[in-house]
Amino acid sequence: MGCLQSKTSNVQSPDEGSPPAEKQDPRESEEQDRAPAFREFSLAELRSATKGFSSELIVSESGEKAPNVVYRGKLDGGRLIAIKRFSRQSWPDAQQFVVEAAGVGKLRHRRLVNLIGCCAEGDERLLVAEFMPNDTLSKHLFHWDKQPLRWEMRVRVAYFIAQALDHCNIENRKIYHDLNAYRILFDENGDPCLSSFGLMKNSRDGRSYSTNLAYTPPEFLRTGRVIPESVIYSYGTILLDLLSGKHIPPSHALDLIRGKNILLLMDSSLEGQYANEDAAKLVELASKCLQFEAKDRPNCKFLVSAVEPLQTQKEVASYVLMNISKVTVALPTMLSPLGKACAKLDLAAVHDILLKIGYKDDEGAENELSFQEWTQQVQEMLNTKRYGDIAFKDKDFKNAIEYYSKRKPSQNEHISRTYIFHATLQLVVMMSVPSATVFARRALSYLMIGQPELALRDAMQAQVCMPEWPTAFYLQALALSKLGMETDAQDMLNDGASFEANKQSGWRG
Repeated sequence: MGCLQSKTSNVQSPDEGSPPAEKQDPRESEEQDRAPAFREFSLAELRSATKGFSSELIVSESGEKAPNVVYRGKLDGGRLIAIKRFSRQSWPDAQQFVVEAAGVGKLRHRRLVNLIGCCAEGDERLLVAEFMPNDTLSKHLFHWDKQPLRWEMRVRVAYFIAQALDHCNIENRKIYHDLNAYRILFDENGDPCLSSFGLMKNSRDGRSYSTNLAYTPPEFLRTGRVIPESVIYSYGTILLDLLSGKHIPPSHALDLIRGKNILLLMDSSLEGQYANEDAAKLVELASKCLQFEAKDRPNCKFLVSAVEPLQTQKEVASYVLMNISKVTVALPTMLSPLGKACAKLDLAAVHDILLKIGYKDDEGAENELSFQEWTQQVQEMLNTKRYGDIAFKDKDFKNAIEYYSKRKPSQNEHISRTYIFHATLQLVVMMSVPSATVFARRALSYLMIGQPELALRDAMQAQVCMPEWPTAFYLQALALSKLGMETDAQDMLNDGASFEANKQSGWRG
């Protein structure tokens, strides 16, 4: 599937004087966001991204029961996306479609193929998601070319998808429509992710389950309704796929399990790769998920806790386990000098460019200050702004930040250059429109003294002030690189380049 704006637009700045946030392992972080913030796309943007919805860019089609198509696309900044195009009858109410999509778009998790946008113009209803370059679980399980999926990778799929379902459950998105091997995709690192498309409410021309009725939860056959426990049943069918390497109807699999013929259930290509007790535990979990009565099935947290101990090679990258090449995310071709400096981690060059740019991007702030200049308070504010610029120019970063969170000096106290940069914080507080430039400069100051976590927060806050400011995205990319989060950093560079291209073309969408 597919990916756009910023993952950080709703993050609030830390309280002044608070200790730096603890650094998290990006691989283990449950809430680590990879995708940009959800937004509405224009039909023209998506038509351009897909070369006029070219048939050459179709990556999947759903058939007659739910006639919709998924395209691969590329935005102006170089970001790859997946676009799901529904039939004209799918969502007759455009507003309902946008509200539903925006609700799903709020979800952010590294185990999800995150939804990043939608479009509802005329009869068109389109969803936009991150692009997953390494195919589906169905392809790797049932249609492999070189070698079957290894046991450890199958356990990882079970664990990661359980995590994704648990997160959706916590966020009160408990219904997932038609969970199957086609809904699980692999990202550039080979990590399995759950498609966000299945979180959308069922459309008029589709069914909650388009797969064979033999794999459909019993309660859906009885009532035509999907309940949270139906998702657990479908997870059980995924476990059967992983164990057997082929489609086995749940009724047949349960007969094998009851008859203790587990070996007949297991994929023969996995022989020698797993401990019998581990396989038995996964088989038992599948049996619990496939119980006829919904109330007898476990919940999502149980799934996570049951599969987690079965992992034996946590430190091995997924692309290594899958024997595939890691997909390198290409840098956007339209990077400005600031974008290039951030991509190269050239802090000195970034400092020079920020000085040269000055405050010209703080739209509207200067006019407001000019209107208020007759007050003594605002005059003091303007003075502190000038002093802060001196401190930043002189590269007195450590002491500048130290005073940044301290009290204002008394009237008789010596006003040092380090206090002067602290005064820029007072400027942010006093201005009715906070200065994105001040946040950007403080972000770089944090980077200069080796505190990328706090730099990231300030760069995020700069984006809150100016949501489409390329500088904010570039500085986030720089901070993310310093934190070792290269994929996220590449995403931010793409976002910055995209907004820069839009700005140059006069787009303000």
